[in-house]
Amino acid sequence: MSTQHIHWIGAGLASGPGIVSLAANGLPLTVWDMSDARAKMLQAQVPGGKSFGIETLDLSDDTSVAAFKAHLKAGDIVVSMLPAALHVTVAEIALEAGTHLVTSSYVDGAMQALDGAAKSKGLCFVNEVGLDPGIDHLFAHVLVNAAREAGVLGRGYGIEFVSHCGGIPAAKTDFTYKFSWTPLGVLKALTNPARRIENGAETVTERVWNAVSELEIAGETFEVYPNRNSLPYIEEYGLEGEKNLQTFVRGTIRQGGWKAAWKDIFSKVESSDAASLKALSEQLWQDYRYEDGEKDRVVLYVALSAKDGDGMPVWLGSIALDEVGSGWQTAMARTVSLTVAEAIKAVMRGTFEPGVHAALTDPVEAKKWLRGLKDAGISMRAHNIEI
Repeated sequence: MSTQHIHWIGAGLASGPGIVSLAANGLPLTVWDMSDARAKMLQAQVPGGKSFGIETLDLSDDTSVAAFKAHLKAGDIVVSMLPAALHVTVAEIALEAGTHLVTSSYVDGAMQALDGAAKSKGLCFVNEVGLDPGIDHLFAHVLVNAAREAGVLGRGYGIEFVSHCGGIPAAKTDFTYKFSWTPLGVLKALTNPARRIENGAETVTERVWNAVSELEIAGETFEVYPNRNSLPYIEEYGLEGEKNLQTFVRGTIRQGGWKAAWKDIFSKVESSDAASLKALSEQLWQDYRYEDGEKDRVVLYVALSAKDGDGMPVWLGSIALDEVGSGWQTAMARTVSLTVAEAIKAVMRGTFEPGVHAALTDPVEAKKWLRGLKDAGISMRAHNIEI
């Protein structure tokens, strides 16, 4: 058993399955939260009489933070499943204590600024290891590597890459969507311009609902729209050398009919000030939040194709997952937290070099994580590649 102790901060909606999985595997683990109620509920789900420590932590209370620091020892792993704005606060504690860090959120400028300090102390700060970002990165690196091994990259073929992910209700609804937490973040995200490669050129859409298209997966038709900025991931995924990159987009999946169902929402978002947007968020929360025990669904689809000069297909590979869950094992919680658990195990194996990381780039290691997720019950469908 590893001598590294895992300190998992936040026992909220997206954490349960990962916590239970780590404890079931006998890894030394303490869960820190504002209260111990949810952690105790999760403890009861651990099979075989195994357990984990439970402690309270309030980052706004100096005494509470001091007690947390007293439990940390050099080489431990701190996991932040708090809101993204708090990750750097936790990262600074990790630097002081000499512990590694894992989060499921995107690397922002403040986190990236800690790269030098982390390297100087030999610490790994691993981010973007949830669902999206997270599993989507794993799928992408495996696909790009498969295309490279198939000999279709770097040859002038027309390359198309798409990565679409979304959390949606398991049941079809007229509104096509349900909220697990405040809708304000979803509404604000709709106001962001979206950058991508389309028809071989950089394309910017100011309002994403004007770029909705249909995507068929396993016979079901979804609606998809591009995320904020796909362009940095061209290099991250190893496609920067493709001179004939026709399509590159990372986007969001919604139930079919989403654009029509949300027509009035879009109009309000476009004309609302901050106060009006907050009021709209509160109303949507009242009308369209998940009920206790209601099933959610997560769909992720990543594909890469190559076409010759006549537009004829040369190669196509894809990986998809489609999960349904409820209770403490929602589809979102399982896909996010079980990936976090894979990242923790990778840190324990010494997979990462010191510094700040956005997930991983090694396709062999990515496949190892995907096997771990499959062993934990996450099902995946792959076309034309092995995972």
